[in-house]
Amino acid sequence: MTGYSQYRPLPITQVEKWDFETDVAVIGFGATGACAAIEARVAGAEVLLFERSSGSGGASALSGGEIYVGGGTDAQKAAGFDDTVEDFTAYLKLAGGPCVDEAKCEIYGREALAHYQWLKDQGVPYRGNYLPGKVIEPTDDSTLIWSGSEAAAPFYKSAKPAPRGHVIQHMGWGGGRPLVDILETRARDLGTEIHVDARAVALIVDDTRVAGAVVRIDNKDRFVRAHKGVVLATGGFVFNEAMRRKYCPESFRVNSPIGDKDDGIGIELGVSVGGDAIHMDQFFTTCPWTIPAEQAHGVFVNVAGQRFINEDCYHGRVSRCAVDQPGGKVYLLLDSAHFTQPLDLAGITIAGTGETWEEVEAELEMPAGTLSATMHFYNERARNGRDPLFYKQAPILTPLDQSPFVALECNFQTSYFSFFTLGGLKTSTDGEVLGRSGAPIPGLYAAGRCTSGLPAWGHGYSSGLSLADCTFFGRQAGRRAARG
Repeated sequence: MTGYSQYRPLPITQVEKWDFETDVAVIGFGATGACAAIEARVAGAEVLLFERSSGSGGASALSGGEIYVGGGTDAQKAAGFDDTVEDFTAYLKLAGGPCVDEAKCEIYGREALAHYQWLKDQGVPYRGNYLPGKVIEPTDDSTLIWSGSEAAAPFYKSAKPAPRGHVIQHMGWGGGRPLVDILETRARDLGTEIHVDARAVALIVDDTRVAGAVVRIDNKDRFVRAHKGVVLATGGFVFNEAMRRKYCPESFRVNSPIGDKDDGIGIELGVSVGGDAIHMDQFFTTCPWTIPAEQAHGVFVNVAGQRFINEDCYHGRVSRCAVDQPGGKVYLLLDSAHFTQPLDLAGITIAGTGETWEEVEAELEMPAGTLSATMHFYNERARNGRDPLFYKQAPILTPLDQSPFVALECNFQTSYFSFFTLGGLKTSTDGEVLGRSGAPIPGLYAAGRCTSGLPAWGHGYSSGLSLADCTFFGRQAGRRAARG
């Protein structure tokens, strides 16, 4: 019984005895794994859940607890927003860009309202009010926020804008931890058997079917028989440098990974039995402290003094487009009417100031007539309420003509550009892991960040898409695995 690993499955014929037997084995105890376990138990399956850490959490517990929901929620209606399933689904598809999985967008678009009610039924609380403005996440217990590029070009042209970020009722930031706690309690109450400090090592196969998994507990390999299926819920690969260099080298342009032991093990396990890993070059990044309401009035330019984005869109889209720019940094230009001092933790510095944009241009050592021409063109059009280059919208579109002026430097390596990976296993809408032929791999299911799901394209991400994806498709995977 040698040679098995995350790259090489163990044939069932080499298993001498089973340490555990169950219907469904879930690997990973974040929101994805908890939701998979809940639905599998509700469907009547026995469930064993294995978590490599000493308790639940994952990247879900590090999040703001925000779930992207649309189509006419109670909070949307109370705030006067007439969101439709059609507009919501259209936006999801736009946010997926060239990596979109239209089938996943369509099923989530249709069932998001029911999923929102399901979350409430598990005990997730929502205050139900609307917090207007452009915020990163609420600092109070508000529910509904603008959490994407809904009102910005090009998205608003194809889908009627509406706020769709729904945040758990929780004072301050960090609502992901209480969200996971609630889901964990529900999974335990339903009878899920949970083993912590249990790291997945390999899958076990019976001919072409996944029949179980090898997990390491107390430094000893234990053999788990899963009669109906294994669900992978292990997160992305942001902490696996070798995988990033192989699949996502552009992510090395930024330097602040976020996640919880996201080492790509689930993706590697899936690939070991023929799973197809897709869109592995995609990643999300943001320097969120640049885009509270006042700074969004500013103008971003690259080192050549040229604009590259409409600054009123989601801060992650702004940052992802910024990282595409040459020179290792970009500048946020502001006038005295819109400048506020960035937080120290942002790592954003003042690179240039001046009474005119020509003086700022000179301090940045840009060729004469570059940045200053950009700002002359921008201000002249903004006074007339137009942005013919990038379609920035009023009221955020405003001239920057109140001196003195400032250029803030956002450096990809020294400023706080957090990031995580988006690529992963290709799955069906039921959470079945698919091979390169498109056929399901019997007995293997996956959801969350170890898959390529709703948040598939770094340039189109919206806050709440990851938790929407992992909770909804975690449920789908658990339910499907219970059927065997």
